[in-house]
Amino acid sequence: MREPERDLGRLQDIIQAANNILSFTDGHTREQLSSDKLRYFAVVKNVEIIGEAAYMLSLEFKEKHAHIPWNDIIRMRHVLVHGYATILPELLWYTALVDVPILKEQIESIMSGGHSLP
Repeated sequence: MREPERDLGRLQDIIQAANNILSFTDGHTREQLSSDKLRYFAVVKNVEIIGEAAYMLSLEFKEKHAHIPWNDIIRMRHVLVHGYATILPELLWYTALVDVPILKEQIESIMSGGHSLP
């Protein structure tokens, strides 16, 4: 069964992107994020990566870990990719500082055996 292996790789991608976001935002304000285009688009891209990795997880895995808001994560990716002109910096900042650390903790718990992969 290859799906658990693929799911593991996608979870690793989510952790890496979350670490990138935390690194890019550490010690910075929302205003600095908005005014620093390289940092801003680096955060956007890594949130997109999280959304794409979540989208590519097996349905079995997402159902088993339904406590994680997969649909919200995937919708955020769609907004960033397709509705790029409507991105609210405040929402991106909230996602980076609140949602991403929570997601990272949840994924790390799954990967450390707190929950099992399908």
